[in-house]
Amino acid sequence: MFKGLSVLGFIPARAGSKGLPGKNIRPLAGKPLIVYTIEAARRSGVFDYLMVSTDGGDIAGIARKAGADVPFMRPAGLATDNARGIDVLHHAMSWLEERGKKYDCVMTLQPTSPLRSAEDIIAALDHLIERDADAIVSVCEVEHHPWWSNTLPEDDCMKDFLRPGIPANRQELPKYYRLNGAIYLAWWDFIRERENWFGSDTFAYVMPRQRSVDIDEEMDLLLAELILKLQLESRK
Repeated sequence: MFKGLSVLGFIPARAGSKGLPGKNIRPLAGKPLIVYTIEAARRSGVFDYLMVSTDGGDIAGIARKAGADVPFMRPAGLATDNARGIDVLHHAMSWLEERGKKYDCVMTLQPTSPLRSAEDIIAALDHLIERDADAIVSVCEVEHHPWWSNTLPEDDCMKDFLRPGIPANRQELPKYYRLNGAIYLAWWDFIRERENWFGSDTFAYVMPRQRSVDIDEEMDLLLAELILKLQLESRK
């Protein structure tokens, strides 16, 4: 599909989660959460190697059964609440390089974005090439406009809640976007020594909100299940 381009698919799946215990393998419409990401990655057909980094034996077993490789168990120091995603990726890249493996680019697919499609994965790679970009990061339009948000004083008075000049009609507000966590893509050499994905030639891949649900709490699971149900019914 992308002739001559080697692509690593990287799925980080830590076992611990305080907000939603067992999050990465919680059932969603009858399947463990991580399976949706693995299946979308495999359907895309773009990855030369699809690997999962996890510290959980149960996650590893489910990931392997779904068709991803789990070549090592993640070190405990990279499986804490404070561990940075970029450090987890760099660890995996180092592990591969030590074994003589290096890819042209790498795409991180977080398992908490189960509604990301194979088509999104393909489109992100298209963006990387067409825009001559260093990196591509997925975003979606915000659900609640930040101009209508503010902090509250101790007495909850809203006298100065909205700053002067803020439009009263939603249609007059400029579009704002947020990171949706679904896709992080970059050339190998660009991201290898960097601390984040953002540079002067990082571009957005805009996804619709219905494919941008990021599972962080029970409400997100319910919303994702509803969307999946509606998608299934629309195909009948």
